Amino acid sequence: MATNVTVRDLENYPDNSKTVTVDQTTVVPAGAEGDEKWVLSFSTSGYSDNTNRTTIQHIYVQDMKVGWAKSSGFSTGPYVISSNNKYLGVSIDGSSVYYVELSEGTYEEDSLIDELQTKIRAIPTISGAWNSNDDQLAFKNSVVGYKSGKFYIVSGNLSSYYTGTSKSSVSVSASGSDTLYSYLGFDLGYDSETISNISVKESLLASSYTVGDATVVIASSVGASVGDALMITDGTNTDYFTALSVTSDVTIGVPVSGTNGFNAITHNYTASNAKVQLLRAQDPDAQADYYYKTVDDVTRWGIMSITNQLDFSS
Repeated sequence: MATNVTVRDLENYPDNSKTVTVDQTTVVPAGAEGDEKWVLSFSTSGYSDNTNRTTIQHIYVQDMKVGWAKSSGFSTGPYVISSNNKYLGVSIDGSSVYYVELSEGTYEEDSLIDELQTKIRAIPTISGAWNSNDDQLAFKNSVVGYKSGKFYIVSGNLSSYYTGTSKSSVSVSASGSDTLYSYLGFDLGYDSETISNISVKESLLASSYTVGDATVVIASSVGASVGDALMITDGTNTDYFTALSVTSDVTIGVPVSGTNGFNAITHNYTASNAKVQLLRAQDPDAQADYYYKTVDDVTRWGIMSITNQLDFSS
């Protein structure tokens, strides 16, 4: 059953209410080969421009993936924004990079996310700065949040993908020598697109390994290069080591006591009963986590998305 939600702009037009309709329905999307899909729908009879009576498109939500970038969480407030740390570059859903300028002052987390969110949402309205090929709603509906000590910048669009041409994504960058990027911890942070592109590469051990052997031989390439970190395990024992050399993609040199002063691998491993895995930087949350995790989260997002487009002036 459809639910009508009354929304208002309490700061500018508190007496003028609009209605957003939330419903669960079935549609047959293009490309679905005639198959019905259950979706959440969001709609309104209001306009984005009351004078020109510009209608607002319905939103149909099939997926909950939304792109994000988050800081490392190593920085703590209060945050002092000054002349040399007030600019941040933001790209959403593969857009051009746009630079926001924060107002100078001292902020706690809540006030800083409000300031940053306001400036990012205003990007499409900046005269002369907007690329018409970029998606305005990705910015106008973007969300800046703060969870577990980390700042999040979240795309205004949901998608089926974190990567590719139809992705929902966020990328944050520095502006020249300005230090806001590192000051907030985005230099050591993570983003959904990067995490989604990381695949675990591993191979069975091709030849048995005895402590003190200078090489590990694997059955197939894991793409290792000199200096990479790897792990070897048989499910009982586990060792970590650095690749000193890589020959033919499958023979990997390891530190041993006779040459390097220590044995990096301190257990024996049997061929085909152990595996070697190439290690890569990982999100400490273990995956490209969903920012919106519940139906309630997505419903609130849909109402926000419609509301942000409404003209409340009359």
